[in-house]
Formats: sequence, C-alpha cells, structure tokens
Amino acid sequence: MTEDWEFPEDSKLDTTVPHSARIWNYWLGGKDNFEADRAAGDEVIAHIPDIPIGAKAERAFLKRVVRFLVEEAGIRQFLDVGTGLPSADNTHEVAQSLDPRCRVLYIDNDPLVMAHARALLASTPEGSCHYVEADLREPETILSAARETLDLSQPIGLMLLGVVNHLMDDDVAYGSVARLVQAMPAGSYLVLTHSTAEIHGEPMLRVMRETTERGGTPIRARTKVELERFFDGLDLLDPGVVTCSRWRPDPDSGEPEVYLFGGVGRLPDAT
Repeated sequence: MTEDWEFPEDSKLDTTVPHSARIWNYWLGGKDNFEADRAAGDEVIAHIPDIPIGAKAERAFLKRVVRFLVEEAGIRQFLDVGTGLPSADNTHEVAQSLDPRCRVLYIDNDPLVMAHARALLASTPEGSCHYVEADLREPETILSAARETLDLSQPIGLMLLGVVNHLMDDDVAYGSVARLVQAMPAGSYLVLTHSTAEIHGEPMLRVMRETTERGGTPIRARTKVELERFFDGLDLLDPGVVTCSRWRPDPDSGEPEVYLFGGVGRLPDAT
C-alpha cells in the first residue's frame, strides 16, 4: 500500500498516525502501511529487534489453531475479531483449505482493513466470508452481525488475536470477552493472543508507553495470570497459556519464545 491509495472523503483513516494493524503488516513484510506506521515499526525494532519474529510466530500459531479446530474439534464457523490487514494464511484461507464449507466473519475497526477485506477476502463457493466494521468494545454490535452470517446455535471458533491488548481498561477487556463467550454455544472455542512483558521486561513496557504517547493505537501488556483469567469458565487446552511459539508447535520448528502469549479454551458442555 502506498500513500496514493484513495479512500472515501468521509473515511476515518488518518495516515499520519501509526495504527497497530498497519505496523503489524509492516513487520510481516507487507506493503499495506504508511510512513507513520513504518517509522513507528522501526522505532520498536530498534528497542526489540526480534519483534517481527513474534508477528510471524503469531501467524504460525493461527494456522496451527485453525487446523486443530477444523480437523480435530469439528469447528466450521469462525468469528475473527480484530483481524488486521489481510495477509497470507488468513483464518478463512486456512479453514476453507481444510473444509471449503467453513464460514468466517471478520471484525475490525480500521477503514484500511475494511477496504482490503472487501477486495481480497474471497470465500469458497461452498462457504462464506464476510467483514463488518466494529469494535471489540461493542460486543452487542459484533453479536448482532454474527447472527446475520453465522449460526449461533452451533459451535464457533472465537478468534481474538492481538486485539485484547488494545483494551487498556480491565473491566472493558474482561467484560467484552466474557460477553462474546457467553453468547457462544457449548463446544465453542476461545482463541486469544496478547502482548506480554514477561519475555522482554522493561524494554517492552517502554515501547508500549511510547507508542501510546505518540498517538498510536494504545497497547498494554498483561501477565500470564491475567491472561488465564480470560479463560475463566472454559476448559483451557494443554499446554495452557504459553508463548505462541510453544503452543503445540510443529515438530522441529525451532521457533524461539516470543513476546506474545496465546491460549485456547473450550466452552464446556452443559451439566
């Protein structure tokens, strides 16, 4: 993406302020970003050189989890909130490569994401792939959209990858996630990744503070214990909440520990 990309006049896009989805795209080697995003991304790399490795590790985590959900858990519907910019191996691409009947609803609040989603998120004929602009802070809006495209009486894979860490207020973060989980039927799964400072310590916290202070998307770290709380009431799958590269890695992957923790929990059957 270059700065000559055109958006409607009423677009909320501000290319002078870095945005997490576009910074993430830059770290993944994409082109859908602007100068402010690249500058912010380079500044973070200066403090934490392996941060692009973490971005790639999270994408690999997504692939492994979706494969597990489709092949082993029998999930055929996905609600992906905070999807970010389309890249290789999106949720619907992985899921529909395993079963073309899979249905996916993407949610994000960045107009650049919306523009790309409309153009690039093409579904198989047997399944479906839709995009709605909404915010995780608005769970009722998300659920309303989900009811239009998904069957909430059947298990769903709720994907919250790298989005909850942008909710600074704990009450909002835990409340929003809990509301979405509450609306899911038994047999659904919560998949969540989140930034942590338990790997890099103060350098990571400093980067997060500076990113927020410069007007970028606010971001915060949470501990492993704090992240486990999002899975309250769920059956947390082995190996629990761990660095993304350690969640059921492919044999001989050799991926290092990264600054993103991830976990998968199943909504238990009613007793």
